[in-house]
Amino acid sequence: MSTKISAWPPATPMWVDLGVDDLDAAMAFYSDLFDWTFHPGGPESGGYVLAELRGRAVAGLGPKQDPGMPNTWTTYLASDDVDATARKVAASGGQLIAPPFDVMDSGRMAVVLDSTGAVFGIWQAGNHIGAERVNEHGALCWNELHTRDHAATASFYADVFDVSFQDINDDNHVYSTIRRPLDGREVGGVLHDAEASINDHWMTWFASDHVHSTALRAVELGATLVRPVAESPLGRTAIVRAPQGETFGIIDAPRTSDR
Repeated sequence: MSTKISAWPPATPMWVDLGVDDLDAAMAFYSDLFDWTFHPGGPESGGYVLAELRGRAVAGLGPKQDPGMPNTWTTYLASDDVDATARKVAASGGQLIAPPFDVMDSGRMAVVLDSTGAVFGIWQAGNHIGAERVNEHGALCWNELHTRDHAATASFYADVFDVSFQDINDDNHVYSTIRRPLDGREVGGVLHDAEASINDHWMTWFASDHVHSTALRAVELGATLVRPVAESPLGRTAIVRAPQGETFGIIDAPRTSDR
């Protein structure tokens, strides 16, 4: 388990948030599943709330900005200078969905598409550093980019964030871990799936002390399992589609990263 009180190093996936049609229903689902409590952001936040686990921020939830878009978890990568990072995104073949803007005194952010179409956010910390509790039950523990073009994806993130990649190949997948430039620590993964039927996207993984029980409870709460509980080299896993359609993974110890 880990807590964090200072800004995350650049290139680290350090926050996730969810836009949904029914915020109250989403809060009830995640409160029951992960024991989250919620701290409202105030009238100027547009209904955005911070999910907390034992008093530490772990994720954000809010009303969906575009009613026509699916409900999804968005991954944010840390930056010391969002404006400079956004310029690199555009120069490296990506696109700006929401150009850099201030979020009150919490920080500065942008939302972008990478060069193969995966959406992610960029966050420059102010008063809000992102996740304050990671790698324990109900908290963020891994972020994974699913792509149909591994070479293009690797080139984009190396150009924008100066990250490197370590390939882990097996009989079933081509997988790479993402290593941030500051210390070479593994902070995320890239799964290459050339036959994928859905667009490139970032997947959020939450830790669970007992994946089978968490998956069972999710189903009882109205979710479905996209991938049932199974063993993997990194631990027991399952992929859940929540009642409003957003997808996330759950994984038990051993944790994939200590950030």
